[in-house]
Amino acid sequence: MEENGNATPNRFLVKFSGEYLAGKGGSGFSTERLAHVSEELKQAKAHANGIAVVVGGGNFFRGGRALPALIDRVTGDQIGMLATAMNALALRDAFRGAGLQAESVCAFPVGGGLDQYDPDSARQVLDQGSVLILGGGTGNAFFTTDTTACLRALELGAQTVIKATRVDGVFSDDPEKNHEAVRYDHISYDFALSNGLQVMDATAFTLCRENGLSVRVIDLGVKGNLQSAVKGESVGTLVDVSGGTHD
Repeated sequence: MEENGNATPNRFLVKFSGEYLAGKGGSGFSTERLAHVSEELKQAKAHANGIAVVVGGGNFFRGGRALPALIDRVTGDQIGMLATAMNALALRDAFRGAGLQAESVCAFPVGGGLDQYDPDSARQVLDQGSVLILGGGTGNAFFTTDTTACLRALELGAQTVIKATRVDGVFSDDPEKNHEAVRYDHISYDFALSNGLQVMDATAFTLCRENGLSVRVIDLGVKGNLQSAVKGESVGTLVDVSGGTHD
């Protein structure tokens, strides 16, 4: 297993949840959150050779919360993918308002200002200096936005997936429940698997592991964290082939 040899140097894919964008009550949009994400992307973009963004749809709908008796799993996932498309449009305008060049696409045809995703066209958008927001998930049910992020990162030649979360990296236990949990600075895929660490879902993790794609987990809420991650500074937790001292 080797490091991803097809990566474009200093190109990144940033993934964060739709719930991070939510306003009061956990749904819709928070103006403050949109502004924060836009400013973080703007700072990070100055140090990157292309940034793509995958966002979830949890501020509108999460398939896992659908009642099985009322909504089929496939239908639930389809609704969730449409929610990510709405977020892609919102982020595009927010990024443009912050002074960034930004384009949004969707994994399936929806119209309404969203072109359908195509890897070659998407690479051209990144090469031209725009931030690319990827909506619609993979376009298929049963796949998470974590899996979408890893798949698109490989297609677009990103060197690292930056998973922006509510916690500052990967911990030995849930830090919100166990204050004694230890944060890791640098671990390998094998270490994460053998210790049951929840970096991503199994499908996403396997994609990264088998293709040598590194993942850095950071706290998006901390100002400057995204820029630090793009600059290669030690922030959050890096997960890759080689690992660190904990292996």
